Amino acid sequence: MTISNLRIGTRGSPLALAQAGWVRDRLLSLGEKRQLEIVPIKTSGDQHPSRPLSQLGGKEAFTREIEKALLADEIDLAVHSMKDLPVVLPPGLLLAAITVRENPLDVFVSRNDRELESLPAGATVATGSLRRQAQLLRYRQDLVIRDIRGNVDTRLKKLHDGFADGLVLAAAALKRLGRDDRIAQYLHPDVCIPAAGQGALGIEIREDNRPLKELLAMLDDQESGLTVRAERSFLHALGAGCHTPAGAYAELSGGEMLLRGFVSSPDGKEMVRMNMLGRREEGEIIGELLARRVLNGGGSSLLAEKRGEP
Repeated sequence: MTISNLRIGTRGSPLALAQAGWVRDRLLSLGEKRQLEIVPIKTSGDQHPSRPLSQLGGKEAFTREIEKALLADEIDLAVHSMKDLPVVLPPGLLLAAITVRENPLDVFVSRNDRELESLPAGATVATGSLRRQAQLLRYRQDLVIRDIRGNVDTRLKKLHDGFADGLVLAAAALKRLGRDDRIAQYLHPDVCIPAAGQGALGIEIREDNRPLKELLAMLDDQESGLTVRAERSFLHALGAGCHTPAGAYAELSGGEMLLRGFVSSPDGKEMVRMNMLGRREEGEIIGELLARRVLNGGGSSLLAEKRGEP
C-alpha cells in the first residue's frame, strides 16, 4: 500500500507541533517516501486562553475545529493528546491508532525545586484542571489553588515570575518539549490520579479511509490501547462532564490490570475513589464496572449535585 501525500492536522502550540512531528517522523520511518505536511489549526481553546475550559465546552475546545477540518477533507489525519479527545467521536470519524505512551503521571514543578510536601502552609499551586485541583486540596487542604491557562512555556514563565509557589503539569508534556529538567517531583497516583489517556497520542481519521487506517495500525501500541481504553471506558460510564473533577489510571502487570478511578467535589472534600483489579484484556469492562461501583458508592450524588438535581 502506498500513500504518498498526507496532511497532518494539529493544534499550533509548541507541544502539539512536537507531537505531530513525532507522528510524522514515525510515518517517515516506515520506509516509503511520502510528502507529509503538518497543518496547524487554531482551536477555540487556543483562541481564548484566559477563559476556563468549562466555559468553552470542555475537551471539545481543543478538538472541535480540527475534527471539522478532518470531516471537510482539509486534512487527512489529526493528532491529539488522548486526554483531550472526547470519549464519543463525531459520526464519520474513528480512532485509527493510540501511540506508545509517554510517562502518564502528573508532576510538580516549583521555583526552587521544592516538593509538594515541603511547601509552607498556605502556599499557592497553579493548575487549570479541576481534576488536579480537587486532588491537591484533598491531599493538602491548606493549599491555595490558582487557575492558570496557556501553553507549557507560558505557565513556566508565570511560575518563574512569582504567579505561584508551584505548578502541576503532565510529565509527558515536559518530556516531549525537552523541559523535564524542571520536574521537582512525580506525583504518585495515590496523590494525583492522571487524566484518562494522559501521555498517549490519538490519531483520528475519516472512517471511510481504509488505506490510511491500515497504515496507521503500524503506529498503534497494544499496551497503550489497553490502558487508555480502560480509562476512557470508566469516564464514559461515569458520565462526568467538564465541570466535574474525575480521573482514571490503569497499570498493567503480567496478565492483570489495576484500574484506579475517582470523582470528587471541586474542593476535594467529598471524593469517591476506588480501585479494581482484573484481566488485562478486559479493560473496558473493568472501566464500566469500576464506574458503577463509584456511582453506587456515592459518586452519583456528587454528579447530581453538580447538575443541580435534587
